[in-house]
Amino acid sequence: MVIEVAGVRAPSGRAAEAALGVCAEYADEVLYHHSLRSYFFGAAWAQERGLDFDRELLFVSAMLHDLALTAPFDSQSLPFEDAGGHLARVFTAGLGWPVERRDRAAELIVLHMRDDVDPEQDLESRLLQVGTSADVSGTGLEAFEPRFREALVTAYPRLGFAASFVRLFRDQAGRKPGCAAAGLVAGDWAERTLANPLEEPAAGE
Repeated sequence: MVIEVAGVRAPSGRAAEAALGVCAEYADEVLYHHSLRSYFFGAAWAQERGLDFDRELLFVSAMLHDLALTAPFDSQSLPFEDAGGHLARVFTAGLGWPVERRDRAAELIVLHMRDDVDPEQDLESRLLQVGTSADVSGTGLEAFEPRFREALVTAYPRLGFAASFVRLFRDQAGRKPGCAAAGLVAGDWAERTLANPLEEPAAGE
């Protein structure tokens, strides 16, 4: 498996291939593309700063981070990121990852919906936060060159992602009023997401 966007590469190997396959199988195309874009945004942010990061861990976590928003893995009680963390532990156990590495995959997924993580303390968690924030609400998007952003959206089109994702979060908020998604929906997150500049090319199609 070789995936590259504007000089930013995804990892190869069994774990990455398995995570990509599972994401493609259970997520619709909109969520699948978001998962890939989230990885590439995070990896590009690290590369631009010359940071050495665990590419496999970030990729696997990015591919799994939103699968608990899909019907087969949705929890009626747990916030989707917590349910996603449990999914990651099971998935990576099947890969034979040691407990500490399984915990790390779960941690990245849970923390992507929490307060900003200091990259000096936990680089990979911060990278998933950077990637998801840029792709969803456009937060921090100015850190990326327009050339990279265009290449990424061309490789993995948004396909009406913002409206679809806002619906998913509103559903989570309605059923789990104490979750992090509910806190975002209660503020201006939906408006910022729908106004993400990355949505503009799709709007002009």
